[in-house]
Amino acid sequence: MTARFRNSAVTRRTVLRGAAGLAGAAGLAATAAPAGAQDTRRRNGPSRNTVAVLGAGIGGLTAAHELAERGFEVTVFDRKELGGKSRTIPLPGTGIDGRAPLPGEHGARGFTSFYHHVHDTMRRIPLPGTRNTVYDNLLPFSVNDPRYPRAGNLPDGFPLMFGFYFDPKQALTPEGLQRILIEVFLKNNLVPLPEAIHMAGRVVTYLTSSEERRFGQWEHVSWWDFVGAAHRSAQFQALAATGLTRALVAAKEYVASTRTMGNMMEGFFLALLQELAGGPKVYEVLNGPTNEAWLDPWISMLSEMGVRFLPGHALDGFAVTGDRIDGARIRKPGGGTELHRADWYVCAVPTDRARRLWSPEIRALDPDLARMDELSVDWMNGMQMFVTEKLELGAGYNIYLDAPWRLTSYSQRAFWNVDYAAKYGDGTVVDGLTIDIADWDTPGILFGKTAKHCTREEIYQETWAQLTAALNDDGRIQLKDGIVRDWLLDPGISWQDGENQNDEPLLVNTIGSWAARPTAHTRIPNLFLAADYVKTNFDLATMEGANEAGRTAANALLDAAGSPAARAQLFTREAIPGFQPLRDMDAARYRAGQPNLFDIG
Repeated sequence: MTARFRNSAVTRRTVLRGAAGLAGAAGLAATAAPAGAQDTRRRNGPSRNTVAVLGAGIGGLTAAHELAERGFEVTVFDRKELGGKSRTIPLPGTGIDGRAPLPGEHGARGFTSFYHHVHDTMRRIPLPGTRNTVYDNLLPFSVNDPRYPRAGNLPDGFPLMFGFYFDPKQALTPEGLQRILIEVFLKNNLVPLPEAIHMAGRVVTYLTSSEERRFGQWEHVSWWDFVGAAHRSAQFQALAATGLTRALVAAKEYVASTRTMGNMMEGFFLALLQELAGGPKVYEVLNGPTNEAWLDPWISMLSEMGVRFLPGHALDGFAVTGDRIDGARIRKPGGGTELHRADWYVCAVPTDRARRLWSPEIRALDPDLARMDELSVDWMNGMQMFVTEKLELGAGYNIYLDAPWRLTSYSQRAFWNVDYAAKYGDGTVVDGLTIDIADWDTPGILFGKTAKHCTREEIYQETWAQLTAALNDDGRIQLKDGIVRDWLLDPGISWQDGENQNDEPLLVNTIGSWAARPTAHTRIPNLFLAADYVKTNFDLATMEGANEAGRTAANALLDAAGSPAARAQLFTREAIPGFQPLRDMDAARYRAGQPNLFDIG
């Protein structure tokens, strides 16, 4: 995660870009050249250039983009629709009299100013008929714009809401940062003074920790234990432990790696400092449905570059000959399976599906892939409520800290410049509320059941109850009964045998999980990985993490192919520059077996 002050350059591995023409798209059952001939011809650049990208989420699309630009013939397969969990999901049967169906999404499609890989990709996608790019469809808003509604008539707020109460220069020393954080935690009596002092110390401890300590120590400590939540007040637990992990990154505080959570905290903090110094705003959302604002122009551009897309074609497994992948078994929409052969294979399917693809032969060739069985996945899925009255919910983006299901929402019309009723649905719907449900394992307030054990109708009713508990608790009615015309629960959720199943869970960074994650280049010479479980610098299951994984896979493939093309650009995380001497000191202390200088419990 990276973000900096305006007068500082983003640290990155800078490379020149190259693009080459395409000879065409690879078809099913293409024949690969003999391995011996490949090694000879590759001396002057890759002559074997057909690539099968298996999975059309952000990671797969990114890999296809980078490779197509460099002269490779790319075919992209996906068992569903293009775009993966980022795609827009139209609500069937709701478009009347020429209007488009109501636009559903997997959840609140949020971006931040430290999404550098995604931003770079967006800047390279033109919007037809304009001089703009997809990047221009991002609407920035201040760190102070999101609201954090709390139930029980408690004051709305969260420690991130301190954007305009301090001079960012004060945060460039540990002492100054601690003073700021203590003031923030005391604001509106969020936590008692001793706990504010404690939490400020924990933040400074992490920000002054070296990379060696982050990987060697904090990777193996849960966020709950790192902040000492077990011995603190319920207020502290809700805000500093549970709220930060579940509401922002859908991770459970008892098992979430402190290294991952600390890096995310650092990224947000640096983005905040950048905003206060006059730089980009911390938060961003698209100005329309994801397909319209981003994915459709991207896929159209890639198609014009020669990329072939085959949605509805599922990857069932790989054929192995010797030490290489000999083909991908593709299940076609009409039934039956066909072996697709290519020179190179980029597997971009999610964690739970990828590890089911690793046959005994593949696991023997690359034992690191077998370690993926140790990785954990969790649920973060969306719901849309389409309403007949325009919503007035602050600036439009809300995080519900006290909601048992850790809800996040944004009002579509707050960010979409569109006549909603004229474009979507039956003419009566004027706004949409897009909601993330991040906790499926905590009982709700209406039925006393977890989301995993609620029917679809119960999930809708329970979600509404938790929203109104936070928004209507102070006498103001911000969500009125009877305004929901229709609603959509993520179709990845299905009811089976008395509980829900999730067809599209996401990776969560649990304690020690880094060691179980593979690199983009496997030990199988022609197999590469481009999903968010790959070891990346960003290190979180997000669009940014998937984009970086796609670039890393493309670069590994270019290396293996001996391609002379410029490598895809990669960005790196950053830290507060003034803390670097302390991080250097901490590296020495860690190697000597000593604790961080500020780690006093």
